[in-house]
Amino acid sequence: MKNKIFLLLIVTSVFSSLFAQKQPIDYNFAAMVQPVPFENRFIDEDYAIWCGSVIKDKNGKFYMFYSRWPRKDGHQSWIYNSEIALAKADKPEGPYKHVKVVLPARGAQFWDGVVTHNPYITFYKGKYYLYHMGTTGTSERNSTNWWIQRNHQRIGVAVATEIEGEWKRFEKPVLSNNENDSTAYDAMMVSNPAITFNDKGGVLMVYKEVCKNGTLKGGRVRFGVATAKSPFGPFIKYPNSIFESKDSKSAHMEAEDPFIWFQNGYYYAIVRDVVGKFTGDSGALALMVSKNGIDWEPAKHPLVIGSSFAWADGSQSGINIERPWVYFEKSVPKFLYGAMGVDKKRSHTFNVAIPLK
Repeated sequence: MKNKIFLLLIVTSVFSSLFAQKQPIDYNFAAMVQPVPFENRFIDEDYAIWCGSVIKDKNGKFYMFYSRWPRKDGHQSWIYNSEIALAKADKPEGPYKHVKVVLPARGAQFWDGVVTHNPYITFYKGKYYLYHMGTTGTSERNSTNWWIQRNHQRIGVAVATEIEGEWKRFEKPVLSNNENDSTAYDAMMVSNPAITFNDKGGVLMVYKEVCKNGTLKGGRVRFGVATAKSPFGPFIKYPNSIFESKDSKSAHMEAEDPFIWFQNGYYYAIVRDVVGKFTGDSGALALMVSKNGIDWEPAKHPLVIGSSFAWADGSQSGINIERPWVYFEKSVPKFLYGAMGVDKKRSHTFNVAIPLK
């Protein structure tokens, strides 16, 4: 009898353990957010700074891959001359100092020959993979060419064994728009890649997509998902869009700028809540969760940070952050990064490191 009871306890314990592992981590990012010192800004007098993808190297240094273009040209000129650069710091919050341009312009004959943007850095099996958006076009600047170059956006990857070393670029993107189906969500363009690896080595990519509607601007903006067995692809797209509310059909865009990761059997994403469908705060950041990377829903505590946050002196930013990125130390989130403007007109932009307690 005692042996049967003991066996029952063991079986119960095993099933309880398995059940516990199947539950997503109960993250409450909003409760972690701390006031932000002004020194945590990475800002350059001469350049607009956008994006911000941070990784700790084996030498203990912190590196930020970021998009930049001349400040004097205005914020919307990113579509003409953005380039992906590298900055370095001794601490995750900075101060960061520019090191070099990693993916410069290389000629309009290349798919990413005029612009590189949206860097997303990851490390896998001894190599660094830098996913990014690229586009091509002409140097002529007018309203028509702005949209043409925007519509040429595709997603690619560069690879290196050392962060400050040479980055190998490729002649073809790893993910392009759907040219065979004019009704597809991504019939016009793809951009904003986010990448993670699961515990079996599978690759998950989520990406921004725009459909066609007969105009140069295109139709609704959505996010898609694709999987692969290798960092280089081939990526298999899933037909349905993700990060949507139940009444999303009427919205032009609901989510943007995903940062994703895989942890304890679940996929997590932080996205910009464009119209407040997930947090109730337009422009806030929202936490999403998925078991398979395809079916996503808001987490138990969806609010990550509101459309305004507190500086260390007690003042409010009054401006939301975009392009979120989280730095984890031993699987614990330590800093939330984001891009923002000094004002709502984005006369100047920078990246900020927000402490998480």
